[in-house]
Amino acid sequence: MNKAITDGVLLMPPAFADGLNVWSSGDGTPGSDTYQNAPNAAFVPADQDFGGCLELQKTSNTTRVRYMGETPLLPGCYLRVIVRLKAISGSLPSVRVAGFAARANGSSVPGVDTTGESVALTSYGEVTEVSAIIGAGNRAGVDLVWGSDAIYGHFGLDLTGPNGGVVRIDDIIIEDITSVFLRDIVSVVDVRDFGAMGDGSTDDSDAFDAAIAAANGRTVLVPDGVFRLEKDVAFEELVKFEGTLSMPDDKMLLLRKSFDLPTYIEAFGDEVLAFKKAFQALLNSSDHESLDMGGRRIAVFEPIDMQSAVPNRDQFNTRRVIRNGQFEAQGEDWNTVTVISQATYSSTNGRTLTDVANIANVPVGAHVSGNGVGREIYVRSKNVGAGTIELNAPPFDADGTQNFIFRRFDYLIDFGGFSKLSKFNMSNIEFQCNDKCSGIMLAPAGPTFELQECFISRPKDRGITSIGGGCQGILIDRCQFLSSEESETVANRTTIGFNVNSNDAKIRDCRATQFRHFMLLAGQNHLIKGNHFFQGDGVADGVRTAGIVLQDNYTASVITGNYIDNCFVEWTNERDPTPQFTSGFSFSSFSLTDNVFLSGDVAPWFSYLVVKPHGTGHFLNGITVTGNRFRSINGNIDRAERVDTSFADLDYNRNRSVWFKGNSYHNVSEHAENPLLVAHTQSTNARTWTVGTSKKLPFESFCHFVDSVVLTGDLRNNSNQRRYEAPVGRGRIGPNEDEFSLEFSEDMRGSIRATVRMDKD
Repeated sequence: MNKAITDGVLLMPPAFADGLNVWSSGDGTPGSDTYQNAPNAAFVPADQDFGGCLELQKTSNTTRVRYMGETPLLPGCYLRVIVRLKAISGSLPSVRVAGFAARANGSSVPGVDTTGESVALTSYGEVTEVSAIIGAGNRAGVDLVWGSDAIYGHFGLDLTGPNGGVVRIDDIIIEDITSVFLRDIVSVVDVRDFGAMGDGSTDDSDAFDAAIAAANGRTVLVPDGVFRLEKDVAFEELVKFEGTLSMPDDKMLLLRKSFDLPTYIEAFGDEVLAFKKAFQALLNSSDHESLDMGGRRIAVFEPIDMQSAVPNRDQFNTRRVIRNGQFEAQGEDWNTVTVISQATYSSTNGRTLTDVANIANVPVGAHVSGNGVGREIYVRSKNVGAGTIELNAPPFDADGTQNFIFRRFDYLIDFGGFSKLSKFNMSNIEFQCNDKCSGIMLAPAGPTFELQECFISRPKDRGITSIGGGCQGILIDRCQFLSSEESETVANRTTIGFNVNSNDAKIRDCRATQFRHFMLLAGQNHLIKGNHFFQGDGVADGVRTAGIVLQDNYTASVITGNYIDNCFVEWTNERDPTPQFTSGFSFSSFSLTDNVFLSGDVAPWFSYLVVKPHGTGHFLNGITVTGNRFRSINGNIDRAERVDTSFADLDYNRNRSVWFKGNSYHNVSEHAENPLLVAHTQSTNARTWTVGTSKKLPFESFCHFVDSVVLTGDLRNNSNQRRYEAPVGRGRIGPNEDEFSLEFSEDMRGSIRATVRMDKD
């Protein structure tokens, strides 16, 4: 690269033979004195060494020679000034290259060196050469670093030392030597060429902006050093980092053509800081919808507060994706903050705790436990002045004043600082918690958070936590949840895969191992499809916990096509602040279809579907249980379904629209069906036949109705005469009301098949 050749830039000053009126004895600026007709200067036309040259007597402490023309200084261009001279007589002076650094308005650039290294002349007649390199960038080998403010210079030399001596000076040479500094002449623009210092303290933002503007399709090079940027900087071209950057937390680096995590790591050196800056850019640029982690593993030593990485945004509602990488918890700075505070709760006050003692120390996002508090209750927000805490859901029986325990778990990725985060997606990422921390905390609000093909491995407490509505419409597809408690017995496990507070979750094709619970789902309209989760241990006749917990009685949800291994589906109403049934649909709108249920070495009372009412008066209303495969190995179980009466039983008199058909049972003693087909043979004549259902109605319910009776053998009276009549069927017979009766016009015997129901519709 040579500007004199490529751009026709005139660098060489004229020869002394052309006249001394353009050579100044001052700083070279317009109006300064020249050597034309000066008593101490003359042009010598024929020197044996130089040809034409300037003969000059040193008459002042610093005798200057400056070309008065404006030699341009262009960004990225480096000039070398060469002076050849010899002493003729008198005292021997010293010589150095010197110049005047000029701004566009002609004023001098302050604070820059304007003189090169001084060389002493030691003999007469001996030709001495001195030189200096001038440019904007702070490069090795550049003698005079003038920065980006210098637009042109007046170049020449200084004579210093004793006065009186006479020297002869050859024509001064100014040449472009930029190629010495450029490794790739065509495709690289170096930020140093535009004044970047890289000293870790000088604000290099303007120099970066100038380099980017000049790149015009070339790669911008950030060389070795630490470059401080006090402003937002956006790279419109490709960038190569050999040095690193430092920036305030609220300033952004936008790499529009190199937007990936590996480049940000090169830019900042620190992996976590690089990820935060890349995430900041993701939420502040419309040029990219996704951040590719490039397969990188990030070592994380404390929770990553995602909102603090983007201090200019409290919420974000446009689709964004982070994909293809791994976060791994390391170090020991992972701690659960535990606060025990007294507070008051009233079921008439919804989700609010009042008069909370020590509320300033209760963290938002903390898990709440106490008497009558259900599972996965969290602090959604707090008002310190009012002494109140908003919960994500109401307790079921915590009225009054008591001590509550608040535990704030640490999370690898914590979105809890956002007020709302919508349409956010994380794909092909492993969250390696290493039993040090939990995985992801969602924002308090915002629909359709999506997790695709991710691993949440060995979380200490939780895989994914929702403390509010940030789980609305959540999509979890083809993910794996790997427990840290595989060696623990079921009774000792505490970790939970994830929870949902809002409606419309879609959980599909996931796999989970040996948590206490895989998922807890409040809200309605969930689709749970194609998952495999297992929670067993090696304890003979061992207990099992629920894999799926439906926390609202009106669920309107479908669980289909799953492999449910050594755990069960629990359906409860523990999010109801007044759990006794007074109005509504009760336990309703639920479909459990075409699942594979397997258990081994479990207690006989284990069941695959458990309804657990918190309050009296509840009933089943519109549920479908069909096409499931119920199988127990290493021992029989009593039945596939049951009611957990720890708090209350169902009102079997009110069950409606229950369809429980087409399931298969292996090593299950009672095969529940509704409608239930019952075969009966009456061997002794009787006017009223009483027929049992052998506990085959679902949940050992009442036998409400006889829908149909078909004769399968002769109906004969006491005279052995064949009779043809339809009996009157009556339900709710016997002490448990699970039998029915058939009444004839006279004593009869024979065989029938009857269809009976445990519901009223």
